[in-house]
Amino acid sequence: MAARTKTTKDRPSYRCTECGWQTAKWLGRCAECQAWGTIEEYGAPAVRTTTPGRVTTSAVPIGQVDGRQATARSTGVPELDRVLGGGLVPGAVVLLAGEPGVGKSTLLLDVAAKAASDEHRTLYVTGEESASQVRLRADRIGAIDDHLYLAAETDLSAVLGHLDAVKPSLLILDSVQTVASPEIDGAPGGMAQVREVAGALIRASKERGMSTLLVGHVTKDGAIAGPRLLEHLVDVVLHFEGDRHARLRLVRGVKNRYGATDEVGCFELHDEGITGLADPSGLFLTRRDEPVPGTCLTVTLEGRRPLVAEVQALTVDSQIPSPRRTTSGLETSRVSMMLAVLEQRGRISALGKRDIYSATVGGVKLSEPAADLAVALALASAASDTPLPKNLVAIGEVGLAGEVRRVTGVQRRLSEAHRLGFTHALVPGDPGKVPPGMKVLEVADIGDALRVLPRSPRREAPRDEEDRR
Repeated sequence: MAARTKTTKDRPSYRCTECGWQTAKWLGRCAECQAWGTIEEYGAPAVRTTTPGRVTTSAVPIGQVDGRQATARSTGVPELDRVLGGGLVPGAVVLLAGEPGVGKSTLLLDVAAKAASDEHRTLYVTGEESASQVRLRADRIGAIDDHLYLAAETDLSAVLGHLDAVKPSLLILDSVQTVASPEIDGAPGGMAQVREVAGALIRASKERGMSTLLVGHVTKDGAIAGPRLLEHLVDVVLHFEGDRHARLRLVRGVKNRYGATDEVGCFELHDEGITGLADPSGLFLTRRDEPVPGTCLTVTLEGRRPLVAEVQALTVDSQIPSPRRTTSGLETSRVSMMLAVLEQRGRISALGKRDIYSATVGGVKLSEPAADLAVALALASAASDTPLPKNLVAIGEVGLAGEVRRVTGVQRRLSEAHRLGFTHALVPGDPGKVPPGMKVLEVADIGDALRVLPRSPRREAPRDEEDRR
């Protein structure tokens, strides 16, 4: 008698709990998302043969598809529309993630009230707060509208029931980790629950032509909590960033099927709520009548938006054998590199024995290399106790050999500086078209850049005879 062949129903199957990737054997690391220890065994379904079925709509040439059904509708918040690519597309699902307390609920409640109208109802479902708590916030920020409906639910079936009753054009769920389905095992926020809740709401959005905004939690590392599959399923992924002690908030696009992913929206969080900032550069500048030693201005790019920011530095004689190096808003490694370049290439040796403090104004974080030249000039100005010329901005990346390298978007940066009234700029070679009336000095290395500092008695003399001549 022939031996019984082992069928697919008898074979074990394995699946990654993080991204859903399947394999026939156990592995320690997922080949799809590279996560360790996420492969678990589960019952593999029997092999079925799918026969062709009845189609719901016939396939047509792409040129005959009506694109007007995917026209974006404004949210009423211009800065959010900027990041979304014009507004919310009917049927689109947007995931907004951010740290606790950064202002996600405040922003979305404001969007819910401004997007509500006679023809477009808005349903705001909260799973983290009671309805009365949300009402108190709405009174504080002025988000009261007759066409804004509010419900406090944590059950998926109840949320779907509200959709049938209200028939909204916009659904806001705060948050996707607090809603659970009774048909799925596991606690709310678990991977299986998040997949089921997100999948059900995405299907409802596509079938009804309803825009959906989902609030997502983040882990302690800043990544979006839950399975990575959630980010693949939604149409738009936004990150809400900001320092708890600063007023500035940034909404940064990470994924967008309807627009660019390099746009950034700027907001200001205050007691009356949150408002968009069409011109946020004023938050990062300190207006003075006379220049102060240790300060330098630069123009950074947040996405495609240029922002003028101020870098400040302070050097004092150290009272301890190991001088302090303190930074705020700047990368410590980049500041250390600029100190080494100034000492070796700029012939400034007094920095190694001093306490050095460097920071940015307004809580902005400068991480791009284009701010290197401004950091170096601020440190040199503080060391020599001589201020830089007034109305000067510095743009450029500084290499370890002391050369000043080109950066992207120089023309956009110069146009923004010129718009704000700055008349002089230090830039790398070949900056392109310069705004009329603006004087631009091209510098090849850090030595050329340091020549803009006026002579001062405190400035250390050059080390060699060639520099003395």
